[in-house]
Amino acid sequence: MSAQAPVAPAPAQGTAPAAPFEPVIIGFTCNWCSYRAADLAGTARTKYPPNVRLIRLMCSGRLDPTFVLKAYAEGADAVLVTGCHPGECHYIEQNYKALRRFQLLQRTIEALGIEPARLQLVWASAAEGVRLANEIARVTEEVRALGPLNWPAGDMVDLDAFNLDAAWEATGGEAGGPPATPDGVEPAHAAEVAR
Repeated sequence: MSAQAPVAPAPAQGTAPAAPFEPVIIGFTCNWCSYRAADLAGTARTKYPPNVRLIRLMCSGRLDPTFVLKAYAEGADAVLVTGCHPGECHYIEQNYKALRRFQLLQRTIEALGIEPARLQLVWASAAEGVRLANEIARVTEEVRALGPLNWPAGDMVDLDAFNLDAAWEATGGEAGGPPATPDGVEPAHAAEVAR
């Protein structure tokens, strides 16, 4: 009798064990509330999944719908939009505009074949780091259960062909299209409208 522990058989040559699916989530966060909540979660060493890549906006109301569609087209499995609680926006009522855009985007992505659960909206104040961390964990688990998106948008959908300026205005945006990007260059679809 041997006292050695049993050894698992080696995998077949040329095949690697399949890694579990880890979703890529793009998070658009409000500078004044939810971005600071994420910072608070980090400084308090609150653990949450590293699957979310946060992008800071001055306000959730400044989220251009093309940012969300571009995230999916570039391979994101989900998009998380976070902002100040309704009625507590530093820009008065811009988070209500974000809510309207979120609802419009959920209908749009569903029409494009993406599950609405892949777009989530979370309100979090600067003092709610633990809450935001819990919401990120919840969203990550929901997306993990949905599986990879595998949306072939690059071949099927020309994002520049959409009249997103009309969608922007319909959801409360100012006439003339979405705001310029931070470096002063307008998105491609806005430049085409101006021609």
